[in-house]
Amino acid sequence: MIGVDWGTSSLRAYRMTEGGQIIARASAPSGILHVAAGAFPAVLRGIVGAWLADGETRILLSGMVGSRQGWVEAPYLPCPADAVALSAALIEIPFDGADVRLVPGLSDRDEAGTPEVMRGEETQLIGALEQIGDQGLVCLPGSHSKWARIERGRIVSFRTWFSGEAFAALRDGTILGRMMDDAPLDDAAFARGVARSGDGGHLLHQLFGVRSLALFGELLTGQTASYLSGLLIGHEVRGALPPGETIHLIGAGALCAQYGRTIALCGGMARGIDEDAAAYGLARIGRAAQWAV
Repeated sequence: MIGVDWGTSSLRAYRMTEGGQIIARASAPSGILHVAAGAFPAVLRGIVGAWLADGETRILLSGMVGSRQGWVEAPYLPCPADAVALSAALIEIPFDGADVRLVPGLSDRDEAGTPEVMRGEETQLIGALEQIGDQGLVCLPGSHSKWARIERGRIVSFRTWFSGEAFAALRDGTILGRMMDDAPLDDAAFARGVARSGDGGHLLHQLFGVRSLALFGELLTGQTASYLSGLLIGHEVRGALPPGETIHLIGAGALCAQYGRTIALCGGMARGIDEDAAAYGLARIGRAAQWAV
């Protein structure tokens, strides 16, 4: 089976055995924002064409490729959901030379009834079950970080935090960015931002401190971005972290390291999950459909 994790900015493809072992990989900066209308079949064939020529006939897609801006819009499946529920809701996509199906995203509602949505993370969560077990709290850091609750092998609820995109918008589109440069992460400044997030008071007030601390020389130009990152991630973690629970982190190593450190600074515990969780999830959903094997 071929599994494809197709996101906004890039895609990752995996060729897998019947048991879900990865035997080949491919990637490209061909996320949905970089694919012209009607070009999705050609892009996919360009990535996995050699595997198709070698006998593969089944392709399972997940991620933003199933969004309104993607190849085919797949309806959201409400929580709770597991691999069986996701497999039963696969969308068939016409494609010459292979059976192509698409994993739907998931939806939930917060305590006030506001909708929550995810696409792609549900597949990572399903793939991480072997390491997490049947229950736990999982954080998937990113532009729109997800915190998802797993119970009895099902994704029962999740919440979204806008921290990553807020950081980019504040850095690139506000006066705070005038105080920043492209310096690497400053650990001390990051930890200072995390500590500030615990002082009480509103984030919107604390954000102005990024500028005022720099104006008074209490933050250097090379430290302000790290301080802002710590402040935003700190607020996210303090808002989402329950007491006494280990948080499972799925995502890019550097970003997960920042979240793991923040969780520790906020009094929690964290452990990383294999970055290939999406591939394992695609294999598991395919097996649940009795389609990939």
